Amino acid sequence: MAAKPRRKAPAKGGYKLPEPIPEGTEVTDTFKKCWKIGPKIGSGGFGTVYFASEANKKEYDYVVKVEYHDNGPLFAEMHCYHSIGKPAQLAEWVKKKKLSYLGLSPCYGFGSFEYDNSKYRFMIIERFDKDLQKLLEENGKKFPAKAVYLVGMSLINKGTENQVYLVDMGLACKYLRDGAHKKEMPDPKKAHNGTPEFTSRDAHRGCFSRRSDLEILCFNLLQWLSGECMEDVDEFLAELFGDENCPGIKKLLTYVSKLSFEEEPDYTLCKKVLKDELKRIGCENDTTLEFQMAAKKTAAKTKTTKGPLLPNKENAKAAKPPKDKRKPENEVQLDPGMIPTPAMLELMNKRTEAKPTKTRRKK
Repeated sequence: MAAKPRRKAPAKGGYKLPEPIPEGTEVTDTFKKCWKIGPKIGSGGFGTVYFASEANKKEYDYVVKVEYHDNGPLFAEMHCYHSIGKPAQLAEWVKKKKLSYLGLSPCYGFGSFEYDNSKYRFMIIERFDKDLQKLLEENGKKFPAKAVYLVGMSLINKGTENQVYLVDMGLACKYLRDGAHKKEMPDPKKAHNGTPEFTSRDAHRGCFSRRSDLEILCFNLLQWLSGECMEDVDEFLAELFGDENCPGIKKLLTYVSKLSFEEEPDYTLCKKVLKDELKRIGCENDTTLEFQMAAKKTAAKTKTTKGPLLPNKENAKAAKPPKDKRKPENEVQLDPGMIPTPAMLELMNKRTEAKPTKTRRKK
């Protein structure tokens, strides 16, 4: 009688993380090509990532994603790459659209294998230098405004000389069926998929569209600019940007909030909003990505740091009246589409209760 496959405890979200695969293990993809698994890079919510090489080579020019065979995300990602991520397909698209590059890694192989009485899926993609999250942590959880807007444009359009790539398609899905847009049908089973801080309102309801992708991008841009996620939107923007209230990001979010579920976004307009922001903060659209924040010259609050940086919180607070005296004459009325869902409100309340308050009450 065969031994039962061993299973590791479920990861957060109900997915089982795989057991460690020994370095040097060889796997064969569906095209009969052999790959060698190298050192472990890290683990996520769904699986584990390792360096990888072609079996007859020593250089680790690729990475391999490994998950239990009955997990869902890698299965969805493999089908996404099978539809749009073959090397020849991407090369043809770049040529057709006359792009300098396309920010999507080709998929070089996928398949399944067995190890220690367990069955796994694997997928081979290109190896990259660093991910944005690592760069964010290395730079105090903030990026200079110029880098933020350039990355935003590269994800909306054809990109920059400093190339940025999307590499995780585990939650990708088709928005068209037989040439027609899928109907807006919330699905509780799919609700809240993704990182809560960045999940779109549509995704909180379990339905997905193109406007959702742009909304998620905006949430990422805001965190990259500020180093934190927003809870009280008005207070968050006022502290971060002072009286200017970040006109570009606000304009982009307002535009996205007014899109209908099936409407095709005007990507040229979205890109222009970010270009205008670069111009407003005095930066050139020179395609050079610098992620390191410039050091402050002094600890004094009388002068702001020169260069393409956003106002810091101290300067923003110094430029506005005290909180208890500040009362905007024309309070911004949010579009109905901007109102968060009950699930989002519940999440924000939990985060607020868990965090110590930063305000001080006068005695």
